[in-house]
Amino acid sequence: MGTLNAIDYSVIGAYLAALVVLGFALEKMASQSLDDYFIGGRRLPWWALGISGMAYFLDMSGTMIITSFLFLLGPRGLFIEFRGGAVLVLAFMMLWGGKWHRRSKCLTSAEWMVFRFGDGWSGRFAQAVSALAGVVSAVGMLAYLIKGAGLFLTLFFPYSPLTCTLIMIGVTTFYTMISGFYGVVFTDLFQAAIILIGVILVTVMAVLRLQGTADFSLIASQVTGNAQWLESLPRWHTTMPAGYEQYEALIMFAFFYLMKNIFLGIGTGADPRYLGAKSDRECGLLSLFWTSLMTIRWPMMISFAVLGIFLVHDIFPDQTALSTTAALIKSETGVADKTVWADTLSHIANHPDAYSEEFIQQLKGMLGNGQWQKKLLLLGYEGHVDPERILPAVLLFTIPPGLRGLLLVVLLAAAMSTFNATINLTTGLITRDFYQKYLRPRASTRELIYTNWAVVLLLVVISFLFAFSIQSINDIWAWIIMGLGAGLMIPGILRLLWWRFNGGGFAAGTFAGLLAAVLQRWFYPGLDERLQLVFLGLIGFLAALAGTWLTPPEEDSVVARFYNITRPFGLWGPYKKRLAEKDLLELDVEHRRDLLTCPFALLWQICMFLAPMQFVVGAWRGFCVTSILWLLCGLVMYFVWFRHLPAENYFDPCEEAGVCLGEGEQGRLTK
Repeated sequence: MGTLNAIDYSVIGAYLAALVVLGFALEKMASQSLDDYFIGGRRLPWWALGISGMAYFLDMSGTMIITSFLFLLGPRGLFIEFRGGAVLVLAFMMLWGGKWHRRSKCLTSAEWMVFRFGDGWSGRFAQAVSALAGVVSAVGMLAYLIKGAGLFLTLFFPYSPLTCTLIMIGVTTFYTMISGFYGVVFTDLFQAAIILIGVILVTVMAVLRLQGTADFSLIASQVTGNAQWLESLPRWHTTMPAGYEQYEALIMFAFFYLMKNIFLGIGTGADPRYLGAKSDRECGLLSLFWTSLMTIRWPMMISFAVLGIFLVHDIFPDQTALSTTAALIKSETGVADKTVWADTLSHIANHPDAYSEEFIQQLKGMLGNGQWQKKLLLLGYEGHVDPERILPAVLLFTIPPGLRGLLLVVLLAAAMSTFNATINLTTGLITRDFYQKYLRPRASTRELIYTNWAVVLLLVVISFLFAFSIQSINDIWAWIIMGLGAGLMIPGILRLLWWRFNGGGFAAGTFAGLLAAVLQRWFYPGLDERLQLVFLGLIGFLAALAGTWLTPPEEDSVVARFYNITRPFGLWGPYKKRLAEKDLLELDVEHRRDLLTCPFALLWQICMFLAPMQFVVGAWRGFCVTSILWLLCGLVMYFVWFRHLPAENYFDPCEEAGVCLGEGEQGRLTK
């Protein structure tokens, strides 16, 4: 089943070769120190970090998921992706999360725990549990990326999902190992340029196709069963196909997802891009740029959804044949597990000679002799078109050879940029916070980097094993965001907002939330996402409170030093009273501006993502309203927050070596 020609393969091969060459070119820079390897030596400009953040968040699996919901719902699919794909946490990272974490001068999020709780038993316990939680989260994220890559690549290459992902992940793992954070950022710059080209091409194709259509809303309704496809606001009841019924109460889900983002956003910001930023101002600038660049994702995805609707309308005029085809395959192969459905379809399409002639002829009769193998790969387990395969299907059926190879590279770039950043962030937790901290404190930089390489390989192997137990990419993404995220959420908030919260409370809350999320995934994988958020969040909260009150408070000097350097808002009364009157006034002004800007920043971001989709599909009334709201929110952000960003840091922590570890002097507060 050939789907690519020599030009396509040449484009893909040149792209992969360029990544390997770039990795070798950056190896010397990355190997100078751990600072260089993990956060780029704190020398990278804010605009490069912003572009890298965009590439990091624009992954292949997420793009496939969001496209599937836009295919089913139209622009309203954005509201389901409040859970994570709309990256609403960026607003909080922009306003305070990034700068609060940067002020520590730490290398990793787990090392930050020692800065917060001290280098005693509680701080080290919190550091170890934080690192463990980071590793488990990363395994889930990497498995999600691997699963999505397998679903995507098997439509184009005559191999199993395992073989396809092994090749892609192998190249990404190699250049990430040798080039560290420099490799992450510089390859992201290269990949971002490719992604932008792809966005323009796909969007133009969709707009041109729509211009020649008299009533697209009718076609969309026939294909998806959604009579309100062009609408932008959710309703109380939304029609969803089999396998997606839980999202029928779309408004309620959007509300829960928004609440989750608010709670999670308050405590987020421990990203290498912030830890490696030069100043508070650059934290704000890189976040603003990062968020703005994420806009390009949405017109591309709605364009893929539009082209997917035309495609399904053309190749499956009678969709009832899909349910009988799915039933036939289950009967012939005996497959009763959704986790192996994609592998089964791939094997039938690529190796039809392994099955009876009667079975293959029946498939051809149901799907049509022409391109029956390609059509087969679009079949969902429930007996309808698999929405998660709409994006690769558009490339397969709609995009001409040559250009198809370029757009494949766009999606590969999206996948690799997320994979390499996740690997870089997670291996730092193991190498820095376990190996160097407890096993080899005097290890050389070269030894630590070699250790990091071994950790990379181990992490990838574990993630592969987990990936192929997943039913769908939406299944694992929902658990990462609503299950695992909920379990870890409350301790992450309390560590920033409450002076009495200690390392014992953080470790207990995080470990209990982590364990509860893993057990829920194992024993109750189908638990409603809203219940995951409530129950797992409650477990983390209660465990955090119990751990806090059952263990002694941190030393006063440790907490005071943290507060003097970080300056968060929240319940910090005993330490806030110690500030000089001038410092207290400036701090109150900063906090008021950040908090007042927050709701406008969230609405500004939502409008910025929604308006381009409305433009592409021609929803002009909604586009005008959304654009006006976006402009008004932008003006508020400018006058309340942006123009007050300091030329220098508000509060500049001590520059002495080891300040984040508590090994040097107490942090000096300089103005």
